[in-house]
Amino acid sequence: MTITPATGPRSVTPAAATCVVRLIDRRTGRTPQRDGLALAVFTADPGAAAAALLRGRDRSLWEARVDPLGPRAE
Repeated sequence: MTITPATGPRSVTPAAATCVVRLIDRRTGRTPQRDGLALAVFTADPGAAAAALLRGRDRSLWEARVDPLGPRAE
């Protein structure tokens, strides 16, 4: 079960692959950090996470990179 502040408890189906979505600075090729931690989102909906990370940002300077995790990662 996953608990988020916005949705409360909800079940995640086993078919949903978990991904990590990272914001990438195209100028450096690196993920920005806050207090030494990379800005990343773990999610089963990478499209929505990427859209949220890119909202309000210049797409010529920023990109969202999606990497699958777990047994379904190829």
